Amino acid sequence: MRSPQISFDQLFLDGADHKQRYLVAGVDEAGRGPLAGSVVAAAVILSPEQPVDGLNDSKALTAERREALSQQIQERAVAWHIAEASVAEIDKINILHASMLAMARAIEGLGTAPHHCLIDGNRCPVTPFNCQAVVKGDALVKEISAASILAKVARDKAMVAMHRRYPQYGFDSHKGYPTKQHLAALREHGVLDIHRRSFAPVREVENAAIVGAFV
Repeated sequence: MRSPQISFDQLFLDGADHKQRYLVAGVDEAGRGPLAGSVVAAAVILSPEQPVDGLNDSKALTAERREALSQQIQERAVAWHIAEASVAEIDKINILHASMLAMARAIEGLGTAPHHCLIDGNRCPVTPFNCQAVVKGDALVKEISAASILAKVARDKAMVAMHRRYPQYGFDSHKGYPTKQHLAALREHGVLDIHRRSFAPVREVENAAIVGAFV
């Protein structure tokens, strides 16, 4: 897959006495599909003076490359912020709204306020900032690619930490996604507090355990 070709970091606004750079934040999330763990979002304002080469959709990169790029983004970006919505919030308001909530938190946590936000996908979070949705933006817009990488790396690290607490579930390999290994572990060991009970596979295992307790 080619690196993103669109970047908005060269745009400027005419100020009263000088030209002010038009600050654009890319925003993306990671973790909508898994059965466990928070959904994580990131917002990034890139610096044209300190570019990061090799940005791309995080899913098109190896784990090692994502880690290296994540470090560079954090060192070179004008501003970045990582936020999340918890499992409890996911179960309360559903994964779509929780993803929007995490993205809004990421934007609002930026130390430098953006003039415009480009959001991966087809809808925007509720936030005071001006936002625009970009379908497949993580493969098209450098700012969104950078956010995609930060969110993915942060969430993967969180799931590896969960593996150290619950090694029998294999979170270090599947990161909470509904793989055969994860589903088998759920059936064998049961539902954890970090599992999303609003997701059907988790709910089915929990319901089966309740029924089994009365048999």
